[in-house]
Amino acid sequence: MFSVYGIINKIYIGQTADIDSRLQRHNGLLKNKGKSYTHKNNKDEWKLIYKEDFNTRQEAMKRERELKSFRGREFIRNLIKI
Repeated sequence: MFSVYGIINKIYIGQTADIDSRLQRHNGLLKNKGKSYTHKNNKDEWKLIYKEDFNTRQEAMKRERELKSFRGREFIRNLIKI
């Protein structure tokens, strides 16, 4: 199972096979690349605001690309407002 997710501190959209450990990496609880976007912007905790599950990585990557588009980011911003 693969998940597409949106997190905020600033808006970040990604996909992963293990959402729990990925979120821990974003928040610095597990080792992460020091140059990553979420590591550089880790002043506040990254919080999961959106998650969708897919059976294949290919489906998850397609949805990730959709959410990274202008309309996809508007969809995420509207979730933040709610």
